[in-house]
Order: sequence, then structure tokens, then C-alpha cells
Amino acid sequence: MAELERVGFAGLGAMGSGIARRLLEAGYDVVGWNRTRERAEPLVAVGIRWAETPRELAESVDVLFTMLTDTAAVEATASGPDGVLAGLREGAVWADISTISPETSVALAERVRATGASFLDCPVSGSPATLAAGQMSVMVGGDRAAFDRIEDILRAIGPKVTYIGPNGQAILTKIAINLALVVSVTAFAEGVALIEKAGVDRAAAVDAVLKSVIASPVLGYRAPLLVDDTDVFADVELQQKDLVLAEELARQLGAAVPTCAATSEMLSAARSSKTAGRDFVVSVHEAYLRIGGME
Repeated sequence: MAELERVGFAGLGAMGSGIARRLLEAGYDVVGWNRTRERAEPLVAVGIRWAETPRELAESVDVLFTMLTDTAAVEATASGPDGVLAGLREGAVWADISTISPETSVALAERVRATGASFLDCPVSGSPATLAAGQMSVMVGGDRAAFDRIEDILRAIGPKVTYIGPNGQAILTKIAINLALVVSVTAFAEGVALIEKAGVDRAAAVDAVLKSVIASPVLGYRAPLLVDDTDVFADVELQQKDLVLAEELARQLGAAVPTCAATSEMLSAARSSKTAGRDFVVSVHEAYLRIGGME
């Protein structure tokens, strides 16, 4: 590996902190920023340096990663006198891992190019469990030379790295993947709730699914939550955000996404669930039970 780049990371939530830790363990000099510093204290304790603002973060690194909640959060972090755009240095690479509006991502790439830096939409697919197992996948859209420059850093995040094409194409791919993910997990919850009403034991149903032809990596770590609700990979509001992005894209393109629309309706019902703060598979399953009179 060539001389290690100085790496910045903004957005140190559950997934972001895990990725930042992997970069630190890979030997990178990592500088971090988060809206609330308390979330970052465990990382500071193990060697991540702290930046007071997104601008200070951008000024101090060669490669910047952002992993933020939604489009509005990315815009807020990018803009203003203390934003990333005010601090980006010429020649730097900004890789946004967030799942945001493709239009916003492409427009942000143009604003970054005006500073002399490069922007990559760089979403990941997986969960903290996938990350910990070293199985995270990374998709990349943007300038190929910028991708080539940071490919080693991306492989420190996860071994499955795919260059998709120009700016915006990786985030489009991530939206399609998340559409399929949420639909499949919701269908799983629907099937379990259906046979529970017929008297099948929930734990037995989950075990059978995980041994069946519909077993998948995402069901592998999410299905057990219906039996042992001990983790939250993404709550119902966060996952519905991805379906809304897919529905907006479909309207723009004149494409049909009927299963996306139906699933989004179930997630709307699940947002009023008493388990709405848990992982979305738990919330959706509870909504199916409630609708079926089994609450």
C-alpha cells in the first residue's frame, strides 16, 4: 500500500463509528466529527482525533467520509461557514456513504468539483453485524481516478467493492437494493404473522425460514430478532426513508414499483407500533399481529 492518506469521518453513529474504527485498526490516521461529541468519545479514547466542525475536519484530511441520516443532514453538514465545502482542499476526495436523494448527490458532486476536490457517492450495504464479520459491500459512483485512489481505503471497510459508474449511479443502485431488502424482510414478517395466527410457534417458524430456500444474509441477522429482540439495525422510520426515495425515483422515471408502495404502507402502519423504536422487522411484525387481531 502507498503512503496512507489522512482520513476524516463525519457521522459517528452505530454504523459510522464501526467503519471509523475499522479504518483506525487498518492503520489510517483518522479524524472524526459528530453532531454530538459524546457519541464519539469511545473512538477518541482509542486514538481518533477530534475536529470541532465539519470545516475543520475537511481542512485536516485528504479523504473525507460522511455517513449521515438523510439528505437534509448531508446538506447541513456540507453548507455554511463551518461546513465541509468551506474546508475542502484542492485534490481531496469526499466519499459520501449516506443513502440520500440521487439528485442531491449529483448536485453536491458539482459543488465539490468547483472547489478542486472530487466527490464519490459511496453507499454501503450491510449492517453493524456484517461490518464486524468483514463482509460489508461498497458501491461507488463518480470519477474513476478518485475511486482508484481510495480503493484500498474502501477495502479496509469491506472486501466487496464495486465501481458502478458516474456520480449518482451508486446511490441509485443502493436505493434499488434497499427497496428489495425492505420488501423481502416485510414479506418474511407477514408470512410469520400469518402462520402464527394458525397456531405455529414463532421460534419454530423463524428456524424453518432460516433453513429454507428463502434464507438470505439479511434474514440471517434480522429474522432472529422476532425471537430475541436484542438489537436495532435500522428502525422503521429510517427504512421507510429508503422506500420514499425509491418511490420518488419511480415517479421521475415513470417506472412501476408496486411492491415498494405496498410495503411503504405497512411501514406507515408500523410507525404507530409500540415497538417503533426497535428494528423495523420487529415493528412490522407487531403491526401485522395487531391488524390480524393477535396483539
